[in-house]
Amino acid sequence: MSTPVSLNRVRKDKARAEAKARADENAVKFGRSKADKDLEKAKAAQMQRVLDAHRKAP
Repeated sequence: MSTPVSLNRVRKDKARAEAKARADENAVKFGRSKADKDLEKAKAAQMQRVLDAHRKAP
């Protein structure tokens, strides 16, 4: 005879595993490292400086 299994626990474990898989998938899809974010911020600041340098004085 097998041991009794809580169906609620099985259901919750399955939902938890699916949520973890979805979170891992999104982390790969949307996640960026801190270095990538810093690089993008530096490029944006540099482009803004170049734009400001070419602005006409009123």
